[in-house]
Amino acid sequence: MTPADRSGREGAPVLLRSDIISPMHSAGFIQSRFAGVRGIWLCALLALASACSRNELPRAGAWQDAVTRERREKDLAFRNGPESPLPEKDKAGFRGLDYYPFDPSLRFQVRLNRYPSPREVRIGTNTGEVRAGLRYGYFEFEVNGKPYRLQAYRMEEDEGGRGPSLFVPFRDATTGKETYAAGRYIELPENTTGIYELDFNRAYNPFCAYGRDYSCPVPPAENTLPLPIRAGEKRYRGAS
Repeated sequence: MTPADRSGREGAPVLLRSDIISPMHSAGFIQSRFAGVRGIWLCALLALASACSRNELPRAGAWQDAVTRERREKDLAFRNGPESPLPEKDKAGFRGLDYYPFDPSLRFQVRLNRYPSPREVRIGTNTGEVRAGLRYGYFEFEVNGKPYRLQAYRMEEDEGGRGPSLFVPFRDATTGKETYAAGRYIELPENTTGIYELDFNRAYNPFCAYGRDYSCPVPPAENTLPLPIRAGEKRYRGAS
């Protein structure tokens, strides 16, 4: 059993922080509340939960159509919504967020390997705050024949009555170059089957990628992937 596995099961609460970007000094990262535009993603993901519970992935055409629709709705919310994280100066020239082309090979049906006794963790933010949650389990998947693992956290905050979700923050080899400097997120509505669609095409930036008025959890170092994940949202470069 690795030290990471032990920390998931026993002992006192652990403060998980990045060994790459200090949460006190990063240029900005994830919203202080998982609300607003986040709801667009979770509502769409709920529509896929029934397919995952039947141990199947939605067909490729339906999947791409659903993701494209989510992105359009998100762009509209960013441009006109009351909770848009964009600076006012950017809204008039905003033409939509930038994404990698769809990559079906970075879309996985995976089982959540739950820890028997999830350990309480505290995740640092870019503003020096600390968020409490549980180190709930982990997902394993393969890219180009090599195995990888990401930890899934269940955060204490559950705003808007949407029910619990699994929080999967991560960094990869594109971070700070092609994608946001502090990493990206995947969120998955929790279900009773333990089977999930881990889709990197749905990886998104935190609100702090667009403005500095937010407090955002920094992905723990244990969720750093040593390969480029060229799927999902790219780095925000401002309005045109």
